[in-house]
Amino acid sequence: MNESKTQHRPVLSVAIRPKSGEDRESLQRALIDLTREDPAMRVAAGRSGGDIVLCGKGELHLQIICDRIVRECKIEIDVGELKVIYLETIRQHGEAEGKYIRPAGGHGQYAHVKLRLEPRDQESGYEFVDEIKNRAVPPEFVESVNLGIQEAMKGGILAGHEMVDLRAVLYDGSYHVEDSNEMAFKIASSMAFKEAARKASPVVLEPFMSIEVITPENFVGAIMGDLSLRRGWIEGMESRAGSPLIRATVPLATMIGYAKHLRSITQGRAEYSMNFSRYEAAPRHGESGGDEAGVTARKPTGPSAGSGFAAAQWDEAS
Repeated sequence: MNESKTQHRPVLSVAIRPKSGEDRESLQRALIDLTREDPAMRVAAGRSGGDIVLCGKGELHLQIICDRIVRECKIEIDVGELKVIYLETIRQHGEAEGKYIRPAGGHGQYAHVKLRLEPRDQESGYEFVDEIKNRAVPPEFVESVNLGIQEAMKGGILAGHEMVDLRAVLYDGSYHVEDSNEMAFKIASSMAFKEAARKASPVVLEPFMSIEVITPENFVGAIMGDLSLRRGWIEGMESRAGSPLIRATVPLATMIGYAKHLRSITQGRAEYSMNFSRYEAAPRHGESGGDEAGVTARKPTGPSAGSGFAAAQWDEAS
């Protein structure tokens, strides 16, 4: 079983809520319609009561969605701060076992699994392999092991981000004729997965974007220097229609609000396009660009993300 590839995942999210509680049902209906029209858009429940989280391909994508809610659906909304969607993965092999044993009156709860985790290539997704011999884990519980692993992957083990691109191998375990059940095996597999993942050199991944900037010659140095400060690296430069075109790869976390900043440093004479490139390991705490969650969302300090929306305004970033 393989999950969807990372290149199709949303890379930014933003929390919204209707300004009027009476608009909540109308907003939910509008989001259902918008999701049907735009498969790249995803919707989830927010952590705060009343918040709805929109996930999309980039700042402009989310801006368009929010503008449509306000202009076309006639629903006034409050828009939160943009957040980069990070992922987690493993870099090495790891093995662990999980046992879930609980007495419960007559029948208890029993499940025992042994897992081996292996890293996979980027964008190859999740794969589950059943290598059980002699039916140490009966077939009716194997899928519960798979589901328990997938549920554990959603919460990660480093910073709460979803885990991707790994193979989970169920190679041994045991059961009890009377006390084993599907829920017990889901719990045991989740325990084994988390322990194995901790031994497998886990890392936080951040999205990197490919950017092209077309600019007058006299702004080339300023733009290249600014992109370098944003932890980007220059891929090359060429001429397009007589103007320099700069190609670079930059972490998305440092590019929030870049449109306004680029207008500022080039007097509005440069333009750019940006597309998802790949996920890369984020700097660890203490490294250049790192913080306790893996990376800092805005480095260098620049304009806030509040510049994008005409109809629905961003909260000002701190």
